[in-house]
Amino acid sequence: MFLEGLDALDQKIVSLLIENARMSYSDIAQQVGISRVAVKMRVQALEKSGVIEEYTTIVNPQRISGAVSCYFEIELSPQALAEATEILDRCDTVTQIYRVTGKNKLHVHAVAASAGEMERLIREVIDPLPGVKDISTNIILSRVKDIKGLRL
Repeated sequence: MFLEGLDALDQKIVSLLIENARMSYSDIAQQVGISRVAVKMRVQALEKSGVIEEYTTIVNPQRISGAVSCYFEIELSPQALAEATEILDRCDTVTQIYRVTGKNKLHVHAVAASAGEMERLIREVIDPLPGVKDISTNIILSRVKDIKGLRL
């Protein structure tokens, strides 16, 4: 198992919530064999401890007409990393920023409403980033597999 300290009952609860975060405490209780109140207490404890971070709706940008999704691999000089990360963090089109190992220091995901908006992001935000040594841009054509969070 990936998460030490998570007992079998919590693992079942988390697995059910991964499949359907809108599942009611009563439905979870029925499937795991404890009371609704006990499920609620366990879920609240998982939230408080940070095991469960949030519940959200995930929108598939490829299902929205004209939306463009890209990944950027950005190689930066070490002294420019903090400033570049701050600039990217302020940009609404940027959805994820990862600090990675290897020659590329940042892996960045962006979703734009159109090709024009993505081009503006590249021209006005990505290209002028300080300390850039190299940038690789990859347009996402289709989603083959996309798992959110940890699978138990």
